[in-house]
Amino acid sequence: MAALVRSGAAFRPCARVFLAARKGQANATLVNSFRASLTTDVKCTSSLFMKGSKSVQLGTCRLFSTKQEPVQSASPGIDKLEFQAETRMLLDIVAKSLYSDKEVFIRELISNASDALEKLRYERLSAQQAGAASEHQTALEIKIETDKQNRTFTIQDSGIGMTKEELIQNLGTIARSGSKAFIEQMKEKSTGAQDSAIIGQFGVGFYSSFMVADKVEVFTKSANSPDAQGYKWSSDGTGTYEVQPLDSVETGTKIVLHLKMESREFSDEDSILGVIKKYSNFVGSPIYVNGTQANTIQPLWLMEPKSVTPQMHDEFYRFVGNTGDRPRFNLHYKTDAPINIRALLYFPEGKPGLFDLTREGDQGVALYSKKVLIKSKTDNILPKWLRFVKGVVDSEDIPLNLSRELLQNSALITKLRTVLTNRILRFLQEKAVKEPEQFAQFYTDYGLFLKEGIVTGQQQLDKEEISKLLRFESSTQKSGEKVTLPEYCNRMKKDQRDVYYLAAPSRALAEASPYYEAIRKKDIEVLFCYEPYDELVLMQLRQFDSKNLTSIEREMRMDRESTDVTDYGPDSLTKVSAEKLQKWMKSVLAGKAHTITVTQRLDTHPCVVTVEEMAAARHFVRTQSHQLTDEARFSLLQPRFEINPKHPIIKKLNSLADSNPKLAELVTQQLFSNAMVAAGLVEDPRTVVTNMNDLLTLALEKH
Repeated sequence: MAALVRSGAAFRPCARVFLAARKGQANATLVNSFRASLTTDVKCTSSLFMKGSKSVQLGTCRLFSTKQEPVQSASPGIDKLEFQAETRMLLDIVAKSLYSDKEVFIRELISNASDALEKLRYERLSAQQAGAASEHQTALEIKIETDKQNRTFTIQDSGIGMTKEELIQNLGTIARSGSKAFIEQMKEKSTGAQDSAIIGQFGVGFYSSFMVADKVEVFTKSANSPDAQGYKWSSDGTGTYEVQPLDSVETGTKIVLHLKMESREFSDEDSILGVIKKYSNFVGSPIYVNGTQANTIQPLWLMEPKSVTPQMHDEFYRFVGNTGDRPRFNLHYKTDAPINIRALLYFPEGKPGLFDLTREGDQGVALYSKKVLIKSKTDNILPKWLRFVKGVVDSEDIPLNLSRELLQNSALITKLRTVLTNRILRFLQEKAVKEPEQFAQFYTDYGLFLKEGIVTGQQQLDKEEISKLLRFESSTQKSGEKVTLPEYCNRMKKDQRDVYYLAAPSRALAEASPYYEAIRKKDIEVLFCYEPYDELVLMQLRQFDSKNLTSIEREMRMDRESTDVTDYGPDSLTKVSAEKLQKWMKSVLAGKAHTITVTQRLDTHPCVVTVEEMAAARHFVRTQSHQLTDEARFSLLQPRFEINPKHPIIKKLNSLADSNPKLAELVTQQLFSNAMVAAGLVEDPRTVVTNMNDLLTLALEKH
């Protein structure tokens, strides 16, 4: 073990596991440490540590050669090789702790079989290119047989097979990937390895068999020679394995798993079909289970978009989305830069359900690597706000851990998410131009998700890209017609710096609003926001195309020209009368109105209330103000009460303040309450009814 200490820091996590194994101290922490060491650099994983082995240098770590001394065997012709204690511990970790679900052993064995077929396919192609006639003309396929009575699971491929040396090297050495070595050879020969369909890369998938089997037998015969000898490899996954020659072995590889009692469900045909459908439905070669082909659906994302019919899209969408409706739009996308991506994404035709709205659900696109499922619902490939998108993303560049189940946090994942998100946004923007009616319906159904993307987004550029898809009614357009932010900006006046909007429950209330009345005189276009969260979205967006997004309520509050006046004009209160009335009203509204001013921006409305940030104030009132007293609420809001000195009510109120103070107080209280309701700053409008009844009672006393 001294060599382990000298091997370098990269190998120390493995050493700690092995040392602990000798002392019987292996635990979850050490297992996780081992996982991390394997994930960080597969070159740091150990070959077998056998008696008489010598240290060799590989990559950045000092490993051990696989020279193994046979254990004395009672049967002639059978080589019985013994694992040392460290290797037994490593095998136990790989077989029992690396994978989260036992069923993935089927995926791993099918992937290995597929690799064997691809290697033979490559050999045939190379022979044809060299002008040599290939002698291997058997069909390239994978066969699976189940036997409930004997509790066995058998998988057989007609692929490349193995010689005795390859059998010992590939199966007798944990974390040595024969497929990865094959790819490296193809790269050295410059034969287009980047286009290979080889799946394996870590060399540990075979050992997942020991999660479910107490004995594993491998029958193999190399396809590289017509006179090749067949061999049988067998092990119970504990201390030893045996290799013996066998004459009745077919070309390729057959693996027989003698299942444990608690894993007997894997001798059931329906269980196997379900796992294949989940993980390996798109493997390139046909998979037969008890004589019936199991993988019949084609991997549409690898096909040319023009060759995929709408019927094929419907069928595939129902498969990957586990749904019964049809896709509204489909995005067929592939690129090799800056990252390899093959994607087929669908936008549902149906409206989102209740569970689609929650951010905590198990949602996301299916992630594949070379047609093998990695994760059925991957939540970090697309941002949460795109959780309604269904489909498949296949990438050879994604970083996986050894169990091929979890994605590693890396810059590549961020890049993949960025590329896909930008492509989806560009796709939707194109749809909005080319198919406006279809997009309008999509926006009606799924616009809430786009707005969520703006509220939860971190980068301003990303928010603005999403905001190009937003739609609002405009003061310059007919009712029902909607405009975009880019269209608004193109129509802005030369001296206009802000994009103005107004939140209101309906167009009628928006056009009757005192705030809209105040800005209408300037002939400025205003966007109408009817949903309660629209103004929150625009407040989070803040800017678009370097132009501020400003509510007209805030514009009214910040406009000093309308309040800093000395002449209120004809048919209006005088400045002296107005100042006297302001002072009196301030005493009546003490504890409610923070300030009282005179404004000239109103015509038909007697008064209006403004606060510093109206959208934030309304959100506060809806969500948190019920926890505060009225005094505390008004203290936080600091409403400014603006009165119109030309309005008949205000002029009459000025007279009532002297002639009938009690009635004048009730009128003042009601005017302020009305203004607060119009501003959306009253949590429950029913609270103003009591004061209104008192006012009516006093006003009708003389009648």
